[in-house]
Amino acid sequence: MDEFMTAAIAEAKQGQDEGGIPIGSVLVKDGKVLGKGHNKRVQDGDPVTHAEIDCLRNAGRIGSYRGTTLYSTLMPCYLCAGAVVQFGIKRVIVGESETFSGAREFMESHGVEVIDLNLDECKNMMQRFIHINPQLWNEDIGK
Repeated sequence: MDEFMTAAIAEAKQGQDEGGIPIGSVLVKDGKVLGKGHNKRVQDGDPVTHAEIDCLRNAGRIGSYRGTTLYSTLMPCYLCAGAVVQFGIKRVIVGESETFSGAREFMESHGVEVIDLNLDECKNMMQRFIHINPQLWNEDIGK
């Protein structure tokens, strides 16, 4: 596992420590972290503060997203995949998609390379959270 996925996992753990949903994200270009974020829907009372959105907000205005890679501990949903496509991010690396399949096909249909690392650490973190907080998880994914 590389340092960027490790940073995304640290963001996910921070979110969970804050009472939120353990999903983290990191935006990288040329080996440098431009922004990090985690799901803050619970903490901020904001239904759209998903990890990837928080990460992009924290990166700020960077002009072009050409050459960036977005890391996420979980396969992005359609909201976050829409942001990926909108900003022209062409590579997304995810920790896992077993607990949530997300919008992989949508991103790929728009020319985004999606790499699923299928990491046990990410799966176990989400499975534990979903088991303990099924209602909160269902709210997060719109069920």
